[in-house]
Amino acid sequence: GVGMGMTAPVSITAFPAEDGSFQQKVKVSLRIPSQFQDSPPCPTDESIKIEERQGMTIYSTQFGGYAKEADYVSYAAKLKAALGSDAAFRKDFYLCNGYDPPMKPYGRRNEVWFVKE
Repeated sequence: GVGMGMTAPVSITAFPAEDGSFQQKVKVSLRIPSQFQDSPPCPTDESIKIEERQGMTIYSTQFGGYAKEADYVSYAAKLKAALGSDAAFRKDFYLCNGYDPPMKPYGRRNEVWFVKE
């Protein structure tokens, strides 16, 4: 019953298939605003879970525009290629982040994150 407004980034955890495309399973995460973090409201929908994201070190790339699945897949492949075989990162998932409201037409920011092992 508490309105918290939209937060950024909206983070989608993608679990890539062998060809790099998204599997049907994805997890969407929204940041709880600072004033609610010590005591977040309890969700009334059982499919919504509150979890604490631990600190992490990431490899990241940024791009603009209205991001679609194909954009995230493409930039994940570019980031993977740029890192080469020397960088140790989680291969079973990566994070797709969007920072802007849908009505912002220009200067949009999107990122792909690989979590360092």
